[in-house]
Amino acid sequence: MNPSALIVSGEASGERYGGMLVRMLRQRLSLDWFGLGGDEMQAAGVELLVHARELAVVGLSEAIAGLPKFFRVFRQILRQVDRLRPRFAVLIDFPDFNLRLARRLKNRGVPVVYFVSPQLWAWRPGRIRALKQTISHMLCIFPFEEPLYRDAGVPVSYVGHPLVDIARQTKSREEFLSRQDLKLSRPVVAMLPGSRLREIRHHLPILLEAAAQLEATHRVQFLLPRASTVEAGALVPFLRAHPVGDRIRIVEDDIYNCLGSADLAIVSSGTATVEAALLRTPMIVIYRVSRASAAVLRRLVRTPHYSMVNLIAGRAVVPELIQEKFTADAVVRETAALLDSPEARKFMQSNLAEVARKLGSAGAMERAAAVITTLFAPAETRP
Repeated sequence: MNPSALIVSGEASGERYGGMLVRMLRQRLSLDWFGLGGDEMQAAGVELLVHARELAVVGLSEAIAGLPKFFRVFRQILRQVDRLRPRFAVLIDFPDFNLRLARRLKNRGVPVVYFVSPQLWAWRPGRIRALKQTISHMLCIFPFEEPLYRDAGVPVSYVGHPLVDIARQTKSREEFLSRQDLKLSRPVVAMLPGSRLREIRHHLPILLEAAAQLEATHRVQFLLPRASTVEAGALVPFLRAHPVGDRIRIVEDDIYNCLGSADLAIVSSGTATVEAALLRTPMIVIYRVSRASAAVLRRLVRTPHYSMVNLIAGRAVVPELIQEKFTADAVVRETAALLDSPEARKFMQSNLAEVARKLGSAGAMERAAAVITTLFAPAETRP
């Protein structure tokens, strides 16, 4: 029986990175992988103790409601850790869960590599103390994160952003839209309501109301890519409940051709905004949580922007419709303004190209795998 390693990610973007990372590490280290993740990690050979969709919460009140499940999964992972005694653990993003798990792993003598830093520079900077006490190495994806950890005495490597390698359009707009049975002559808008079911509950009904108005005034065609952490049938009830729903095309496993073929996207704040930026897709960023969560976040957030695109740019490159500003009328207004102005879309694309340049060079996953191999390969096999 091979020695084992633990890998944990609770979100769509992180589990995609996890799948890629495990594939690369299998070429370097002989390990059996287990943990928490999604379809892509499972396809890479990870034994899933729990599927990531079971922990798809959003804000404070939603997290409180999900605490029993949260602790059940937490204990399930630790029982397997105690049974298998993994050589190390890779924890990817998902900080509310993974920072607690890192502490328990430290107590058990399991070294922890943390991949994709919590956004300490945006909110709750005090978490860096917990990271210093519990992790063996931080793998950062943004260059400005490295000095934060280095100055705090946390072992750190900047590896670059994995999406630089991943976000690629592989079909022409003509081919993709033809496969979706959409017309080239009419504008196409991609709607990305989020990778968690609770995000979809907050966002999709508002987006469908906006879609109905835009379809009437601008003859817009809509695409709705499904995240891997959302069950295949989860979007259907929302579409059936709205008159415009039967004209929304659900896109399976083709998010980059979807984004690359759209005239613009309406995107839930998160990793998907970076994906859209890399594909130079003009976008409007939206987000809404419960009132209780919003009240807490307003006290904690330390930056003037919410979306990763604007944070990376250091200025407002894309419109943000957050919380009470996220209404169907506001979505219609911002979308119509961009659809009616090719010049505005082109200007936004030039700014998105600047954001893409700041994300660094290709090869992030290879660099991450190389760091982990150097840390944990048997001495006689190290490069």
